[in-house]
Amino acid sequence: MAVLKVIEVLSNSGKSWEDATAKAVAHASKSVKNIKSVYVQDQSASVKDGKVTDYRVNLKLTFEVK
Repeated sequence: MAVLKVIEVLSNSGKSWEDATAKAVAHASKSVKNIKSVYVQDQSASVKDGKVTDYRVNLKLTFEVK
């Protein structure tokens, strides 16, 4: 039986929500091992002068505890 833990992570990107998600996983994987899945819980964006300037994600990372 595997034991899994879930943590909440926030990330942002100037390119896209997908890029913000990839950055979050890449950064978290430096200190959190055995990441099994990511669930994007929330997406938002900053707008300036009628244009999106920053994409933000709030996600949950699931990883196996050894």
